[in-house]
Amino acid sequence: MTTRIDTDAYLERIGYSGPRAATIETLRALHRAHMLAVPFENLDIHLGRKIVLDEARIIAKIVGARRGGYCYEVNGAFGAVLRTLGFSVTFLSAGVRRDDGSFGPAFDHMLLRVDLDEPWLADVSTFLEPIRLASGNQNDSRNAFRLDTDGDYTVLMQRGRDDVWSARFRFTLDAWELSDFAAMNAYQQTSPDSHFTRTRICTLPTPDGRVSITDDRLVFTRNGQRQEYVLADNAAFSDALRVHFDIVLPER
Repeated sequence: MTTRIDTDAYLERIGYSGPRAATIETLRALHRAHMLAVPFENLDIHLGRKIVLDEARIIAKIVGARRGGYCYEVNGAFGAVLRTLGFSVTFLSAGVRRDDGSFGPAFDHMLLRVDLDEPWLADVSTFLEPIRLASGNQNDSRNAFRLDTDGDYTVLMQRGRDDVWSARFRFTLDAWELSDFAAMNAYQQTSPDSHFTRTRICTLPTPDGRVSITDDRLVFTRNGQRQEYVLADNAAFSDALRVHFDIVLPER
C-alpha cells in the first residue's frame, strides 16, 4: 500500500517553498534544502528504539518529531516525497568502503537514482546537491566527486585533501524497494560490528560548513576551520542537540 504523504508538511519541514515541477532545478533545490534541515543521525539506536523501514513511520519521525535518521530513513523519505511530486525514483543498493579498502555488503547503504532528461544520483546523506550518473569529475557545490567503473559496479570517488581521491561506496544500477533493505537495517542497529551501534552520531551541513556530535564531542567546521568541544554529561549532550539540531529526544 502506498503511503499518503502530506507534501506541504514535508516541504515546510525542510524550509522549501519553491517550484514543485519535476525538473533538475527543483531536484537540486529540494536536495539542498533537505540536507540543510534534516540531520543524519542514529540516536534511536542508542535509545533502544527500533528503526522500522516503513514510509509512514519514517516520515512521521522526520516531519512530526522533527528528527533525522540514517541513510535508509532520510533517503527513503526523500525518495517517497520525490515520487509524490512526480519524479521517477529508483532505490539503489551500495556497499560502503571499509578502512582496509574492501567494501561492505549489498544494502549497506541506500541512494537514489532520479531519471529526468538524464539520470542523476541523489543522496541526502552524502551530497549537498545531486550529481549526474555519468563519468567525469563533478561537484555538489561543495565537494568534488567522480564515478569510476569496476566490473559490474560503479564506484563513487571523492576528492579530499591534497587532491587525493578515495572511494566512498560502490553500487549497481539494479532497482530495489524499501523493504529490500530491511535485513541490513536490522544488522546496522543490532550488530556489535556495526559502526552505528558503537558510535552515537548527529551531523548536519550548514551554509558555511558543518556541525556534528560524535559520542561526547561537539564539532563545528566553519570555512575550513574546526572547533571541538567536549560534552561533559547527558545534560550537555541534550542541550547541544536542542540548540544546534532542534532535536528534543523522547524519554527512554
